[in-house]
Amino acid sequence: MALREPVEVAAPEQLGPIHFIAIGGAGMSGIAQLFRQRGSQVSGSDQVDSAALRQLATQGIQTHVGHDADQLGQASTVVVSSAIRDDNPELVEARARGLTVLHRSAALAALMTGHRGVSIAGTHGKTTTTGMTAVMLDVAGADPSYVIGSPLASSGVSAHLGGGDVFVVEADESDGSFLQYPTEVAVVTNVEADHLDNWDTPEAYYAGFVRFATQPSVRVLVVNSDDAGAAELATMVEARGTRVVRYGTGDEADVRLSEMDFEGTHASARLQCGSSDGRIELKVPGRYNLENAAAAYAAGRELGLDHDRLLAGAASFTGTLRRFQLVGERGGVRVYDDYAHHPSELRAALTAARRAVGAGRLIACFQPHLYSRTVEFADDFGQALALADVAVVTDVYGAREDPVPGVSGQLVADAARAAGAQVHYVADKRDLPAALADLAADGDLVMTLGAGDVTIVGPLLVDQLGPSATTSERAGS
Repeated sequence: MALREPVEVAAPEQLGPIHFIAIGGAGMSGIAQLFRQRGSQVSGSDQVDSAALRQLATQGIQTHVGHDADQLGQASTVVVSSAIRDDNPELVEARARGLTVLHRSAALAALMTGHRGVSIAGTHGKTTTTGMTAVMLDVAGADPSYVIGSPLASSGVSAHLGGGDVFVVEADESDGSFLQYPTEVAVVTNVEADHLDNWDTPEAYYAGFVRFATQPSVRVLVVNSDDAGAAELATMVEARGTRVVRYGTGDEADVRLSEMDFEGTHASARLQCGSSDGRIELKVPGRYNLENAAAAYAAGRELGLDHDRLLAGAASFTGTLRRFQLVGERGGVRVYDDYAHHPSELRAALTAARRAVGAGRLIACFQPHLYSRTVEFADDFGQALALADVAVVTDVYGAREDPVPGVSGQLVADAARAAGAQVHYVADKRDLPAALADLAADGDLVMTLGAGDVTIVGPLLVDQLGPSATTSERAGS
């Protein structure tokens, strides 16, 4: 997958009928919905049927399961994600016809035309911070438009066409997409080397963030001063003349967190910004979520919104799907699901889970994502998994990458064992529900983690944990 360079985009009404390839993803489906709401004729296809496709169909969007050139219909513009290969029959046909082909980021940039762009970037925490920003701005009265990489837990919605002049987007750095958006307020949660299959080197990856934060449209950079990479970015960007607002726990923070408190799956802290002072209360766990909320608050203040209403918005946020999401509880076992797929994300999720587990054990079920990332970070993954009482590792979810000889989930399992973890390697994800059900005891917290299809395991596990499950039954298995 190559890096994307920004392209010029036309206004939505000039794109004609639009066809989306891989329309079922959270980001793509949200963009498709907004084009439809603006009056465009929209169609799309995806490899498999899903609830997202069925929901799109109810909104007047023609959807197809599978890919076929004839499904382009009368489309003038075709939108693709980075995951679409060049030999996709619909993409081949679009190019043969000379149709306009846009990457999803360019299509989203077209929707942002005429709005004040708030782009949330960073190696970790983008989705949650984007969701928090959307909710907090909405409660504060801005009625923003937004596109989030995962649906809000409260509504199941990942995109909204608001009546206000603000447009909040999750700005993905993995393929350079974050350079495409017309950004007024740039937010960077952290910077840590990732996606080197695209960027090649940590230096090139870091330079991408510098470029993102110093685009001519950027009025202010909101940045996490507690993160070493982001703090260095702030210094460099400030030296180039862009105004910087810092958030964090240090004295240098313009939005300062202190007196943090963690109770179960909730978190709170004192938040100070200039003469404004108050308590920020969250229904989601972890220090990292307090930092995410501070970023969203800072963006809101930059847009002129009220302190108290922004704090009220933070208190109303209940999370996004696949971010410390409670799947269910049965037989005294709580099952959560999380998208963590980088060592830092894994550590953050498991640290928050450790605070919430109580007297039981923390059982982490991890599916490595991408062969390249598995090779790069196997040891780091292993050390992070040692935070759990029991680690269950399955094979790699390759996504866009072809298998690599000698690279499997066993690399991570071995690294976790070397780091002192109690490890079970279950190569086939289809065997995970039964394996986890055998391991889990009354009082335990089980968390499935990864960016692939490990998310299907949690509901299957809950089904296997019958209401009659007891400590003795599980402990003896």
